[in-house]
Amino acid sequence: MVLRHGICVAILCLGITSVVGTRLLSSMAEALKTHKVIPDVVETVPASVLKVTYDGNIVEIGKELTPTQVKLQPNVEWEPEPNTFYTLCMTDPDAPSRKDPKNREWHHWLVGNIPGSEVNKGKVLSEYVGSGPPKDSGLHRYVFLLYKQPKELTFNENYLSNKSSKDRAKFSISKFAEKYKLGDPIAGNMFQAQYDDYVPILYKQLGA
Repeated sequence: MVLRHGICVAILCLGITSVVGTRLLSSMAEALKTHKVIPDVVETVPASVLKVTYDGNIVEIGKELTPTQVKLQPNVEWEPEPNTFYTLCMTDPDAPSRKDPKNREWHHWLVGNIPGSEVNKGKVLSEYVGSGPPKDSGLHRYVFLLYKQPKELTFNENYLSNKSSKDRAKFSISKFAEKYKLGDPIAGNMFQAQYDDYVPILYKQLGA
């Protein structure tokens, strides 16, 4: 009888976990669709939400943060699979503005060959650059996407420093994922930001 009860409890727990997971995915899907990350950036809803924090400021889908708050590289966490490599990207589909996204996407951060969830041990392809929406361009979406790699990869991308804006514009994370056979993103998140007084400082850093 105890065993049966134990089995019943286990099945019930699995059922609850499944329902919670389904609700979370549904909620995320609606949020990303509301902000048109789908289909502006990717076609598929990631299965989980990335935990992204900027010095205590937690990123939530659609939440507004300031360029000043996100000027330093964030902490990004997820539950990795053993012996697995990942690719992490942060990209802005609203360059120079959401009404006129002629430079879509302007990517802010790109790291590949991340062992487990140790971002600092990955291969930095593009150094982190914080949000820099032009003045009067309104809110920009900043999208984080995580991909599970099929294996450790050799990337032939040019290394991009955070001291230059060269080669950041007209990027496509979907095309990048297709090129390296990464499949669909497995996790994601996003925030929004608009111009503040830090932006001119960032532009000077980038030589813009």
